[in-house]
Amino acid sequence: MDTMEINKIVGACVGALLIYLGVQFFAELIFHPAASHGDEHHYAYALEVQEAGGGEEEQIDVAALLEAGDAGRGERVFGKCRACHKVDGSNGTGPHLDGVIDREIDSVAGFSYSGALEQVGDVWSKENLYHFLENPKAVAPGTAMGFAGLRSPEDRADLIAYLASLQ
Repeated sequence: MDTMEINKIVGACVGALLIYLGVQFFAELIFHPAASHGDEHHYAYALEVQEAGGGEEEQIDVAALLEAGDAGRGERVFGKCRACHKVDGSNGTGPHLDGVIDREIDSVAGFSYSGALEQVGDVWSKENLYHFLENPKAVAPGTAMGFAGLRSPEDRADLIAYLASLQ
């Protein structure tokens, strides 16, 4: 390799470095105007953002919602529960749910509970079921129930109305 080829290689490397530094310099001028114009920023338009209400969630009248529950719609919602629960008095993967309203928690004979449900309360009141069905793992950490929950308050109320009709 002679010196002419080495000069070409070094010249190409230095030229590429100069191009890189030049592009970087001009990009900073374009995309960081505060660097060349002080700390004043000008925006093309402003978005108005509504302030959050202090993190408060909308309060739901659970008692009124449970009163308005529809057993017919709840029977359709029960389709999500049918894989593990039965309503004929026999246990499946989960305990049977006929007669569950106002039944003591962890009280179905012949079913082995995890013990985590005792955090919910003493009995399966409509209100306890309503809150448990929203997110079982959050209400009773350690529960063996793998169901993610019912996000819709109406679906929970309808399901509870259906379960109450099986008493």
